[in-house]
Amino acid sequence: MEEYIIEMLNITKEFPGIIANDNITLQLKKGEIHALLGENGAGKSTLMSVLFGLYQAEKGEIKKNGKPVKINNPNDANALGIGMVHQHFKLVENFTVLDNIILGIEPNKMGFLQRKAAKEKILKLSEQYRLKVTPDALIEKISVGMQQRVEILKMLYRENDILIFDEPTAVLTPQEIDELMSIMKGFAKEGKSILFITHKLNEIMAVADRCTVLRKGKCIGTVNIKDTTKEELSRMMVGRDITFKVEKRDAKPGKVVLSVKNASVQSKSHKGTVVKNVSFDVRAGEIVCLAGIEGNGQTQFVSALTGLEKLSSGSITLCGKDITKSSIRARSQAGMSHIPEDRHKHGLVLDYSLEENFVLQSYWKPQFQHFKFIKRNEVRSYAEKLIDQYDVRSGQGPITITRSMSGGNQQKAIIAREIDKEHELLVAVQPTRGLDVGAIEYIHKQLIAIRDAGKAVLLVSLEIEEVMNVSDRILVMYEGEIVGELNPKEVSVQELGLYMSGAKRNTSKEVKNAE
Repeated sequence: MEEYIIEMLNITKEFPGIIANDNITLQLKKGEIHALLGENGAGKSTLMSVLFGLYQAEKGEIKKNGKPVKINNPNDANALGIGMVHQHFKLVENFTVLDNIILGIEPNKMGFLQRKAAKEKILKLSEQYRLKVTPDALIEKISVGMQQRVEILKMLYRENDILIFDEPTAVLTPQEIDELMSIMKGFAKEGKSILFITHKLNEIMAVADRCTVLRKGKCIGTVNIKDTTKEELSRMMVGRDITFKVEKRDAKPGKVVLSVKNASVQSKSHKGTVVKNVSFDVRAGEIVCLAGIEGNGQTQFVSALTGLEKLSSGSITLCGKDITKSSIRARSQAGMSHIPEDRHKHGLVLDYSLEENFVLQSYWKPQFQHFKFIKRNEVRSYAEKLIDQYDVRSGQGPITITRSMSGGNQQKAIIAREIDKEHELLVAVQPTRGLDVGAIEYIHKQLIAIRDAGKAVLLVSLEIEEVMNVSDRILVMYEGEIVGELNPKEVSVQELGLYMSGAKRNTSKEVKNAE
């Protein structure tokens, strides 16, 4: 009989209104990378939370090296050598990297904190695993990719040998994803065992040894990666064939919906300008993609476009109306919908119910209020319609507290709200981040349907395949400037990469034609 380092046998975990894990068995070998694949809300994160001690299963047994163990909390998990990088990081933003890594197991001598020894150990681990972190940096000042490295170092500092990665690439750039894949392979070579939750089939095919597939809380099966294909995995995951190619006819651009002229944005962290003199138009009936490597001004530009930040110079016109100094609500009422980059910070009120989040931008309209009293029945029926239409999975339907939902279903809720409300322009920033292949296929079809209905779409994406397959025009942003306008039918992925890295740019005449 094969020896497994971890066995989760017949695990059942229930929440109000839903069986999240229904009699699931998962077995992890020593030194393997084992992927856990499933749709949004399939029960992947719940199963790993049971292993890490965040939840207690109603039924089932966990074994380590063949012996039954009881994991009541994360301290028990750490004592057994189990560590976890969560989908939404568990970091204290106003603490330093060092303080976050040692939090809970602070080294001390006669009651005095041994920061120097801890720092030396962190720097040694950082160098050993090529994680390159700065121990004295504040979490709130470093990139998302760097924050993830801090989470990995927390596991390594605690000398965990069973590593759980929950959607580790959902918020990373393509370059950071490649680095993480390399780090994971290095861990496996050293004999560490990895459980890897993801929706991304390419990543599974690239790094995993085996894959267990969940669907609606049940285990569909475990397969060896060398014996399967992306198509077979997607069929196991969603129960049907998935089209990876985006089907769309040629765009028929109409009137100008969004016009940005000479837009600049000052940096909040230094005296420089982070967005520099950006100008372009987006027309009705087209999808324009703003592409670029993360950190080149896209986030600040979108914040200024949607009213979260102010322009330092320039103007924004929406449907012929100057909205440069308009409030967020005024921009929404003028015809702008916005799927934000950070769903927790700007997309949802996590402690509100799902139905309350659906009407965040429309509760004051006659449909949902009468003499300033909310029409609860109207809100409920509207929420039920969106839940059904967009397949938003939640244990208690409209009254589910949004915080309790999976990240992918939180994203679906935002997309449902923003697409459904009346708009002339949809600003979609990383709209498929954290979604499974079935949901991605659906969202891409929705974006094209919006375009074909004569609306304008500004897509901001780090996913090269999404940029190439969905957009009608590509604007590349590098160091806060538009360095090229490209036709996805005429440009190669390699050439697009050169523009994104700043190695190539259009002449000023060509860029002028994009405006």
